[in-house]
Amino acid sequence: MSPLPALALPGGLADVWVYLSTTPLLGLALTLLVYHGAFLIYQRAGFNPLANPVAIAVVVLATLLWLTGTPYATYFQGAQFVHFLLGPATVALAVPLFEQLPRLKRLWLPLLGALVAGSVAAAVTAVLVGWALGASRATLASLAPKSVTSPVAMGIAEKIGGIPSLTAVLVAATGIIGAASARSLFNAMRIHDPTVRGFALGTAAHGIGTARAFQVSDEMGAFAGLAMGLSALFSAVALPLLGGLLLRWL
Repeated sequence: MSPLPALALPGGLADVWVYLSTTPLLGLALTLLVYHGAFLIYQRAGFNPLANPVAIAVVVLATLLWLTGTPYATYFQGAQFVHFLLGPATVALAVPLFEQLPRLKRLWLPLLGALVAGSVAAAVTAVLVGWALGASRATLASLAPKSVTSPVAMGIAEKIGGIPSLTAVLVAATGIIGAASARSLFNAMRIHDPTVRGFALGTAAHGIGTARAFQVSDEMGAFAGLAMGLSALFSAVALPLLGGLLLRWL
């Protein structure tokens, strides 16, 4: 990482910065510290969804990388340790879901229908809106998996001719917007069942939406986690086929 160009650091601090800039430790430490600060802001705001800690952390980290002239690849050498934990964290969602197993057995058919309808609608509407606004074919392919959890979405985008890095940004934006607006939309549509709320949020807003759902209740979070996982599985199979057909038609 390049030293901060605009700041004159004291001698000792400058030495520490130079040392840290040559190790992956800085990217990891910055990610954890910035997110912790963003979460404190989120708490002080009464957990208002508009103060989403992920959105705040993204803005702060992007600003820091820009100010220091740090390439994203260099930063990610350290941040990848956090990225690696996405897998175990996703698997851990099975624990609260197991507690909802009796309810899941009763609702599996409508949930399956909701999964297919929600996943297809998310992809098709994104591509059609992008096409109507004149987006390129590569951008349309990047838009298609925007509601799928990031690692799977990037793989889908690459397979159908999209830009994985652009897809990663679109996935993060989708999750942040979904988590921030879900409560108001559910209330406006008079949807109060935590199962329905959670499943819809997990389908549309993947991991960030699921994190928001767990802050409301374990039941809502469990079904959001289920939707996130099933949506990723369904989309990994269906989107390369559906997306390819839709892009050729457009």
